[in-house]
Amino acid sequence: MRVTKHEHAALTLEKDGRKLIVDPGDYTSPIEDLTGLAGVVITHEHADHWSPAQLDRIIDAAPGIPILAPEGVARAAAGYPITVVRPGERVELSPFRLEFFGGRHAVIHESIPVVDNVGLLVDDGFYYPGDSYALPGAATVDLLAAPIGAPWLKIGDAMDFVLTVAPRRAFGTHDVTVSQIGRALGRVRLRWATEQHGGDFLELEPGDSVEV
Repeated sequence: MRVTKHEHAALTLEKDGRKLIVDPGDYTSPIEDLTGLAGVVITHEHADHWSPAQLDRIIDAAPGIPILAPEGVARAAAGYPITVVRPGERVELSPFRLEFFGGRHAVIHESIPVVDNVGLLVDDGFYYPGDSYALPGAATVDLLAAPIGAPWLKIGDAMDFVLTVAPRRAFGTHDVTVSQIGRALGRVRLRWATEQHGGDFLELEPGDSVEV
């Protein structure tokens, strides 16, 4: 399976000629190659993780494509054909095997409502927590997409998350809201956390891919 990082939090996973798009939001350039789509996963309702413009392009290219998301997204994206998924559920989107974890977005501030959020485990090897530190159960994670910058994120907490998951490899995501210097500092900290269990940290830029 090939994992491609796009700007901010968006990802494309490709396997056996089929693609899964994750979190195509406002901070991400339109994803160009929409051939062979198997489905879309949206981890939560915030605009940096989905947008009507992105979904409209995807649906136009692949009418009837499954769009999986927590209940909060189904409410926020009323009118779109969202299939609600919940933590603990497993879904087959051939050739991908998906499992969902967590349930709630990380707290930004007590004045801001906490929304639904699901972490995504694909083929028992790739994990992306959305905007949370939800853990992937007992899975041994080969590749982790770890958040670097967000209003809810303190880098020490992100480091603890990586230390707990102990992936074989990791790369930074959710990073367009930080400066180039901030992104580099975040990568240094997550590299350290990844290496504590013998893992490797990958510095992926938008458009870069890695095999799982």
